[in-house]
Parts: sequence; C-alpha cells; structure tokens
Amino acid sequence: MPKEEPMIRVQDVKFRYDPEQPTYAVDGVSLEVRRGEFVAVLGANGCGKSTLAKHFNAILLPETGTVLVENMDTRGEDHLYDIRQKVGMVFQNPDNQIVATIVEEDVAFAPENLGVPAEEIRTRIDEAMKLAGIYEKREAAPYKLSGGQQRVAIAGVIAMRPDCLVLDEATAMLDPHGRSQVMRTIHQLREAGISIVSITHYMEEAAQADRVLVMSRGRIVMEGTPEEVFSQTQRLHSYHLDVPQAAELRDELVKIGIPMPENVITPDRCAEELYKLLQ
Repeated sequence: MPKEEPMIRVQDVKFRYDPEQPTYAVDGVSLEVRRGEFVAVLGANGCGKSTLAKHFNAILLPETGTVLVENMDTRGEDHLYDIRQKVGMVFQNPDNQIVATIVEEDVAFAPENLGVPAEEIRTRIDEAMKLAGIYEKREAAPYKLSGGQQRVAIAGVIAMRPDCLVLDEATAMLDPHGRSQVMRTIHQLREAGISIVSITHYMEEAAQADRVLVMSRGRIVMEGTPEEVFSQTQRLHSYHLDVPQAAELRDELVKIGIPMPENVITPDRCAEELYKLLQ
C-alpha cells in the first residue's frame, strides 16, 4: 500500500526578514505534517517557530527551499487561495480575527463573504461552533466566553473547512480553564481528521501531541514523540525550555532513588507508576 502524501512538506527552507542580515530566522528547516496529526512546536522566544508557521499558509514565502501544501507550492500565485483554504491560522491575540459582537455572526463572516450558499453556511457554522465547544454560547459575545476569542477565531477558521489548523501561541493569554477549553477543541478537531500544528510555551499542552519539534536559532534541534523529547530534560534545559511538571517530578524521584521510567510525562502516568511501586 503506497504511503500517503503528507499534508504539508517543508524542504530545506531558509528565510530572512532582512536579506542584508547574515542570520536566518528559519535556517534550513525540513519537516512533514501528516493528515490528522497533532504536532507541537517548541522553542525559546526568537527561535523562529512563528516565522516557520507563517510559511504553512503562504503569509511568508521561503527565500530558498520549498513549502508544499498538498503538493501545491506556496510560491505559486495561482495556488494562494487554495492553500489558504487548506491551512487556517489562529494567532496569539485574535482581536483582528474577531469582526462581530455575536459568536455565530463572527463564525459566519468568512463563508458569507466567500459566497458560500446560505443553507451551507448554516451547516458550516453550526458544525464549527460544535467542534470548538461554543455552540451553546452562539448568541453570546466572544469576550464573555472562557478562552472565547481564541475559540471563536478557531471556529471561524473551521467554518472555512481547512484540512490543517495552525495555532500560533493561541493559548498564551488564557487562564488555565481557557487553555483547557482550547485543548479540548484541538483534540476534537484531530478526531475529525484535521491536522493541528500548535506553537506553544506550555509543556503540558505539547505532551498531548503526537509529535514534538524543538527549534533553536532557526533550526529544528529535536524531534520525536512527547515521551522521547521530554525524557531528555537536560538537553531541553540547554535550549532554555522546561519539561512538563510530571517529568520534573519523575526526575526528582529518580534522584532520590525511586525508579521511574523515562517516558513518564503526564500526571496520570506518574500516579500509575507510583501506585505500582506501592503494591
């Protein structure tokens, strides 16, 4: 059976905001995002992760190398509309993505302006609001929801029926409850077959991904499952990153002589291993 083509393929991409500068914001990055995959991208401020994300739907174009979205080159002007239909983005501060004072009116804005038939718009916005967990609040103001503006922005993008959703620090300004609501939405979207690329500073969020990429100075320096990446505590610290709290506890327990597997990175798994030791 032939291997399925990746949703997004990045090949040796380099990018500078100023061609006069010798330093690249993205420096020779190659990666793939598969359909229905949840990928978390980590890195200290200024490492290039947001710059890389903006290449996925042609907000930025590579100086060298290629970005293919379902085999469409982002540098081809004929493909721009289709690429942005395939890959939607939600930013850290989505204020510029919120255009209405009522949730369902905001979610309907983009499909209406693209000429989607009225009966299909109703279906799309209801489906999008349910996936984003805001259907019951459809007549409320976005700012009154926990994680509301982010979730409304996500629903507005979902109503465009993308195959991939890129979240650029979308939970950075939320309280723990709001972040939990957005993460629930991410898992619902993934179950619906939508690819997720999440740029985040929250290690507990990254621990829930299928795959984790770590960037430093414009390059991918670590890649693997959350268990593979978060078992390398010292290496992550060298890139000025933390690990999930459960992984920190794992390391502290090992230091005092309590055996714990390296792949313990979640509270549930940590509790499970401790329970085994008490038997």
